Amino acid sequence: STQSTWEPMCEEHLLTGKLEPTNDAYAIAKISGILMCKSYNRQHGTNFVAAMPTNQYGPGDNFNLQGSHVLPAMIRKFHEGKVNNSPTVELWGTGVARREFLLVNDTADALVYLMNHFDAPKDGSKKDEDMFVNVGVGKDISIKEVAEMVKEVVEYPGEIVWNSSMPDGAPRKLLNVDRLTKVGWKPKHSLREGIALSYKWFLDNQDRYRS
Repeated sequence: STQSTWEPMCEEHLLTGKLEPTNDAYAIAKISGILMCKSYNRQHGTNFVAAMPTNQYGPGDNFNLQGSHVLPAMIRKFHEGKVNNSPTVELWGTGVARREFLLVNDTADALVYLMNHFDAPKDGSKKDEDMFVNVGVGKDISIKEVAEMVKEVVEYPGEIVWNSSMPDGAPRKLLNVDRLTKVGWKPKHSLREGIALSYKWFLDNQDRYRS
């Protein structure tokens, strides 16, 4: 929700920079919820934890090309390229930007794990910011590498054409997950496994995403 040059992003960096103008309203709504939870913990001894997930993907994703995120958009583009025997599939940018991806199944597992194994500070003996926990895999991958992986999973035989006139977005988005790792959690699925699960869901639910 804030602009920063810190990568990977640690929990203590949250709420220390200026809001990104393109999503400031969304950010303020999230910040309000975080501050509410922090205040309840202080005043009433509750155990609210603010989990900060990285980029999500997986079964039930939005595959509508008008509003989907990068990974589900790739799955649909490569699938339609395969079905239509298209010699090329166009993707935006150069592919050099790097992103971190976490399967939603692993996200759900991490959240349940935190509820059972992580306690937020209540008595002021620790910083309030210790209630923040980044949820991710702790490593990123280039968009170009992701595209090649999706292409292989979908079994699209054509070529990728990168439209470099379109923006790449931020060069890198990566979370530091040391706090999550310290309490004993790690993801159960590799990125390739997650993409395969997503593609299977996509194939089984095509009537639910077509527009």
